[in-house]
Amino acid sequence: MKAPIIVILLLLLPVHIQAQHAIGVPGITNYPPLQYGADPSVRQVCQDASGLLYFANDDGLLTFDGSYWKQYSLPNKTAVRALAIDPKGRIYTGGQDELGYFYPGDNGALRFHSLAHLIPPVARQFADIWDVVMIRDEVFFRTNESILRLHDSTITTFDAPHQWQLLCNAGGRLYAADREEGLFLFRNNQWHPLCKNKAGLRFTAITPFRHDTLLAATAQNGLFLLHDSTLQSFTSAISGALAATQLDEDHLAIGTANDGCMIIDAQGRLLQQFSRDEGLQGNTVQTIYPDHDQHLWLGLKNGIAMVSYRSAIKHIYPDAAHQLSTYSAHVYNQQLYIGTADGLYSLPLQGLRDLSATKAAFSVVPGTGGKAWDLSEIHHQLFLGHIDGVFLVNGNTATPLLKRPGCWMVTGLPGSNAMIAGTYTGLHLLRGTRDGGSIDGLYESLHYLTTEGNVVWASHPYRGVFRMALSADKQSITQLQHFTQADGLPSTQNNFVYTLNGRMVVATEQGIYQYTGKRFVPDTQYSRTFHNIPLRYLVQDSSHNIWFISRQQVGVAAPGQPIVYFPEMSGQLPNENACIYPYDRNNVFVGSNTGMFHLDYADYLSTQRPPTAMISAVKVRDSLAFGGYAVHDTAAALEDLRHGPGFPNKWNNVHFEYSSPRYDQAMQYSYQLQGFDTEWSAWATRTEKDYTNLPYGEYVFRVRARNNLGAVSAPASFAFVIRPAWYETITAFILYGCLLTALVYYGLKWQENRLTRAQQKRQEEQEKQLYLQQLELDRSEKEIISLQKNQLAAQVDFKNKELATVTMLLVERRTLLSRIREELNRLLKTVPPAVASEFKALLRMLEHAEEGEDDWQQFAIHFDEVHSNFLSTLKKKYPVLSPTDLKLCAYLRINLSSKEIAQLLNISAKSVEVSRYRLRKKLELPTEVNLFDFLLQVTA
Repeated sequence: MKAPIIVILLLLLPVHIQAQHAIGVPGITNYPPLQYGADPSVRQVCQDASGLLYFANDDGLLTFDGSYWKQYSLPNKTAVRALAIDPKGRIYTGGQDELGYFYPGDNGALRFHSLAHLIPPVARQFADIWDVVMIRDEVFFRTNESILRLHDSTITTFDAPHQWQLLCNAGGRLYAADREEGLFLFRNNQWHPLCKNKAGLRFTAITPFRHDTLLAATAQNGLFLLHDSTLQSFTSAISGALAATQLDEDHLAIGTANDGCMIIDAQGRLLQQFSRDEGLQGNTVQTIYPDHDQHLWLGLKNGIAMVSYRSAIKHIYPDAAHQLSTYSAHVYNQQLYIGTADGLYSLPLQGLRDLSATKAAFSVVPGTGGKAWDLSEIHHQLFLGHIDGVFLVNGNTATPLLKRPGCWMVTGLPGSNAMIAGTYTGLHLLRGTRDGGSIDGLYESLHYLTTEGNVVWASHPYRGVFRMALSADKQSITQLQHFTQADGLPSTQNNFVYTLNGRMVVATEQGIYQYTGKRFVPDTQYSRTFHNIPLRYLVQDSSHNIWFISRQQVGVAAPGQPIVYFPEMSGQLPNENACIYPYDRNNVFVGSNTGMFHLDYADYLSTQRPPTAMISAVKVRDSLAFGGYAVHDTAAALEDLRHGPGFPNKWNNVHFEYSSPRYDQAMQYSYQLQGFDTEWSAWATRTEKDYTNLPYGEYVFRVRARNNLGAVSAPASFAFVIRPAWYETITAFILYGCLLTALVYYGLKWQENRLTRAQQKRQEEQEKQLYLQQLELDRSEKEIISLQKNQLAAQVDFKNKELATVTMLLVERRTLLSRIREELNRLLKTVPPAVASEFKALLRMLEHAEEGEDDWQQFAIHFDEVHSNFLSTLKKKYPVLSPTDLKLCAYLRINLSSKEIAQLLNISAKSVEVSRYRLRKKLELPTEVNLFDFLLQVTA
């Protein structure tokens, strides 16, 4: 087999050329196990199309969206050691005796779908899944004993010749490594031997290298180059590797067991190393994954780390072992100087556009031990303000010019070679490189200086601003003015003098102030940009951009542009001596508590991708309503109320969590709940929002993300419905309508009745008035009527008396006739028969007289006239009454006694009682009703 030219050339290279690292070290963000709440060990990392990260962990599958970590376990709770994501968003993984994929369910939470049932029965028992590889539309799973291939819902197995050690996709081809047989290539649905493992190599990774050559990493034997079936050793400083990935055609990242992550070039030279010395939390790197933004995610044995490899912001450590605080920086005569808390360091530059890519070592400038406060280039000479005085710097030499404790800074006086040094005890004059002596008149620690002609402005952080006019020989202060809060400054404290656009300004707690000749007022030129922003450092670059520090935040205000902040540096700036040195657009140096920040401003502006926003979770009454994972149709339905979930009315407390998968940017968020909020919220860094006691209705929660450059993402949305309570439903409202209608109806009726009653009352009052009016008119009539009634009553009484008299006469007559008849009957017994016939004729006459029917007729007529047709009315009401009954009623009506009635009826008194009893039965009177009272009322 022919050897390619590239392999021959690589074999001819020297064994190893030790190269110095670039001075700019990318930022490292560590995620300890306590932060993600799972097993420390992470073996593989993947990222989906939306930017979410997935980690294979011994406790299961971990996910991270930039703000929130989530954990998902396999059904049998075994370790997840490998994973792969297909274009449809399915996350394939496996564990002991289990394999399948995670995919979002209807509620947006990942759910595991097992495919173990597709495995042939003889192969269903296996140990861990160590590798999962996607290639075209197939998924391959590796165990130590077998490789399982998933294609068209069918799983086939490929047993290992001895033991499978590796499975990977390199350059679009599938490779595997066997412990004894070496490397294999999958082709035409079969594994074909590629090269024999003669040295007992344990392969850990295969990655593209150059052209058609691959790089193979081994656990103990370093790196190898693989071309066709030829395996050749690759010379590098790496003896053993656990992971390898190609970053570009000239750079590879290698994860090691003990030395962290190493970046090498195509010649095997070590370019950068990320280990504990550089801030990595562990040196055992088990996997390396470049994400969409080219950040390197490192799966460590004891955590996770992100290296901002392509970031425009890097760290420069003049003394890597101590990572000193830095206070000043300057480029002079092709040397980079950095002033630290323990001396001045210098570095020879190589003419690169990006100075942080310089590959050289810093060296300390002899004699500058201690705090190097300031570097100023004046009259083409570099001066160092130092804790021990002032030094003139040239090359790697610092010559003392002023030997006195504490010089903050040096500034030139226009129109002369004289310079002013601000010291711990006032001003000091320098003439060229000669000591000009102290300038008497002010004994203060003057940290910040600027000049206007022959006037020196200075500020003390706690005592205000000083204006000092110097004498012609610059030896003394001829006029001293002290400005405090009483002179227009917002406060006596925290005022710092600087020069912007050729004139003096003061950075204050409320923006930039200017001097008007008498007092200080807000500077109108900068008020719109810096209104009420607390400032403590200002510097202007050659493009007239104003770089500033405000409350531990670094920012820049470009002319006509909004302010840009750099949150990557926030909270890491020294309080005692801030520093920003904008050398050019590609090299801006910012002092920090650990080393110095280097910012490629032009690259920063050009490489920032637009932010994205996503909803991480929606919880209702502590129950998960949406898990944050949405693909395809599910994502489209998030803003569609027809597909949004509906919650009972009592579930009206909703908690939202949101984030942006931009892992090196500090995002701000704005949200709106459509249907509740009328406007978007103010921008803030908080990543959650609660709504409580929402009324029923349809809602859409929307959230946007904004990066520090002001770019705003498209909103992420989640639609949902709070269903009404039973008393708020349509049925309830129909019932309410009916009740309302009834109430209105009955209210109208009540009103109508009230009006009717009012009218009746009014009518009654009118009638009462009429009645009262009639009383007077009727009084005489009433008296006449009363007289008439009395007369009628008297007449009735008279008639009754007459009737009683007549009746008594009848009674007496009948009594007399009865006695006569009795006497005649007695005499009849004593007379002779001849005379007896005469007596009998007389007795018949008496009997006829006793019957007195005519008397009764006359009595009845007269009785009815007096008693309003009593007998005829009684006869009509009670037809069953006999004439005797009517007589009895008439006699009872005029209140005759039973004895008198017996005489009138010619019966015994006992018979009268019997007749009364029968009369009551015919009248159907109860026993408690008095017969006389009834007869009085029967015709009333």
